[in-house]
Amino acid sequence: MPYETVEYAERPSRVAGAVLWTRAGGGAAGPVYPVLPDGCMDLLWTGGTLMVAGPDTRAYRPDPRAAARYVGIRFYPGTAPAFLGVPAHELRDRRVDLADLWPSAEARRLTERLDAARDPAAVLESVALARAGAAEPPDPLLAHVVEALDAGRSIAATAAEAGVNARLLHRRSLAAFGYGPKTLARVLRLQRALALARGGLAYAETAVVAGFADQAHLARDVKELTGMPLGELLSPRQA
Repeated sequence: MPYETVEYAERPSRVAGAVLWTRAGGGAAGPVYPVLPDGCMDLLWTGGTLMVAGPDTRAYRPDPRAAARYVGIRFYPGTAPAFLGVPAHELRDRRVDLADLWPSAEARRLTERLDAARDPAAVLESVALARAGAAEPPDPLLAHVVEALDAGRSIAATAAEAGVNARLLHRRSLAAFGYGPKTLARVLRLQRALALARGGLAYAETAVVAGFADQAHLARDVKELTGMPLGELLSPRQA
């Protein structure tokens, strides 16, 4: 019996630095794709449930019995904690019901509103936009840290440019990203490599351009962070 087609779409959200995404199809009879570490956190809805996906240090594999329809807001690295009111490290490698983080009555009202909506994506975005408008703006240091590490700069150089010492950078990174700058740098480098390889660049060249020592280093890091070899990860059925 052929799998049901999985339809995924995303667009920039009206929430600054966030992406609105939808996923439909698959379900219990369809393929289950791993969610790879990307430094982001998500607020997501699926029928009857509103939850938060914390920052991952390894690939997350959804339950094959999970619902087939999702709507989510993906927050740029470091921006979700101010929105949620929870340090990112408390949610690392976790999926948590919103009712465990916000007043349960508020979470229940929002969930019921989404369940009844003809366009849950529009409702979720409006909820996130209102909440973000009332939250403290993210520390500008965090955007600098992400940009510097994503550009391949060292942790020492990133801290020096930000005007903080390495210990303070680590402490603020835990609260903002869920892990220290070393792990964030690995996750961002993984995403750079996957983008290059998906674009058709040979693995050896991908390793050099993305900032790995060599192709063997790339292969080890991909396996450690995703649990899969690079070739399998990039196969059409995983795309």
